[in-house]
Amino acid sequence: MELAFERRGTGSPLVLLHGIGHHWQAWSPVIDRLAAERDVIAVDFPGFGASPPLPPGTPYTAETLADAVESFCAMLGLQAPHVAGNSLGGYVALELAARGAVRTATALSPAGFWNRTELAYARAVLRAARASVRAVPPERAHVAAEHPSGRILSAGLLVAHPSRLPPQALLAALRALRDARGFDATLESLAWLMPPAPPKVPITIAWGRHDRLLLRRQAVRAARWSGQRVKLLAGCGHVPMTDDPELVASVLLEASA
Repeated sequence: MELAFERRGTGSPLVLLHGIGHHWQAWSPVIDRLAAERDVIAVDFPGFGASPPLPPGTPYTAETLADAVESFCAMLGLQAPHVAGNSLGGYVALELAARGAVRTATALSPAGFWNRTELAYARAVLRAARASVRAVPPERAHVAAEHPSGRILSAGLLVAHPSRLPPQALLAALRALRDARGFDATLESLAWLMPPAPPKVPITIAWGRHDRLLLRRQAVRAARWSGQRVKLLAGCGHVPMTDDPELVASVLLEASA
């Protein structure tokens, strides 16, 4: 399947997958650091960012998104690349590891390790965020992105340090959330999301110590599922690439060594 993507660097291929309502630019703070040692391909999921939606009649689920990524990798001639994902992208990375379709998988605060209350909370927060960004006129969003308090209100649930998010990057992320054609169907499908099957390849799971969307205690369940310790990312929230690009890049490079 044809998907929008950004490709930089040389070396072993590393495919990067974003979270629900986001786009490949979520990885912008770490791409150049990774590209010094990897062939980095940051992808927009179908129906998100600049990628076309899934074909008519195809449901939006983590599994169909994984199918699309597999098809995309085959189209580029990538055989068993490394893969890393954040949030929903982290779950898809683990799903690809369960299929044995990748060489290694790294998941940053992956979806799917919640209890029912935590799932309801996460879905409510995401639904409210989408509704609020669609209700705000573009000129007001621009003013909010420029003001420190506006960045806190717009991004405080996703990053631990909203001040480190450049205004233009925040505006682009808000547009991606507003315009994501696959958002509603994907969010609905999360109600039935269970942890993936056991991985067939090496995996690494890391969690933002200050994650306010998928709370840190979910890392305990991820550790039980994986049988290994989860790395806690100090000073990081749910989307850690903005909070500490150096730390996230080092985790991804080590995991895909």
